[in-house]
Amino acid sequence: MNIHKHMEAIFVVALAAIGAGTVALDSVPEARATSSAPVARDIATSGGAMAVVIVRAPRLARQP
Repeated sequence: MNIHKHMEAIFVVALAAIGAGTVALDSVPEARATSSAPVARDIATSGGAMAVVIVRAPRLARQP
């Protein structure tokens, strides 16, 4: 393959892809966190107690 011959085209395509991605990301609205979420409200009303998370899952079978 003669990639050196097509480097300019590859560069222009990469610039176009980055430009299109930038425009697409700029059009997405920003995420906003609010304190009205149920988890945040529960933690705020618990009197400052530490939240505890318990994760349960079946053990994976050992492979020989």
